[in-house]
Amino acid sequence: MNYHNIEILFVEDSADDAALTIRALKKGGVTNKLHHVINGAEALDFLYCRGEFSSRSDQEFPKLILLDLKMPKISGVQVLEKIKSDPKLKSIPVVMLTSSNEGPDIEKCFSLGANSYIVKPVDSDNFFKTVKEIGLYWMVLSQPAH
Repeated sequence: MNYHNIEILFVEDSADDAALTIRALKKGGVTNKLHHVINGAEALDFLYCRGEFSSRSDQEFPKLILLDLKMPKISGVQVLEKIKSDPKLKSIPVVMLTSSNEGPDIEKCFSLGANSYIVKPVDSDNFFKTVKEIGLYWMVLSQPAH
């Protein structure tokens, strides 16, 4: 299987966190087509091929979505809810990648169908290690639902 043609949708509003995550994924050998969008509205536009993403094929979906929780416009929880309630999208693994370690946030995300909930480590060494492991697990080890 060619893992380099598999798309990842990465939703993160913090430019610093996005740069660190993208760097960590590349350093970990995850060099897939990574689409970074900066809020929940753009994430939904990407998934539904709207707006600037209207030229995307509506038959191709990302294999993995890395989703921040607290974002402007549409929150990560709202995006997660929309994805998991849509029969065409619900089998896409969604990994919540957030700084929130609050119990209600974690419970809400899992109740909506999040596949994993990762609290961003504060120090850069652990952050790099965590992001690398996320990429390798979901892109190489995990089997798709269909």
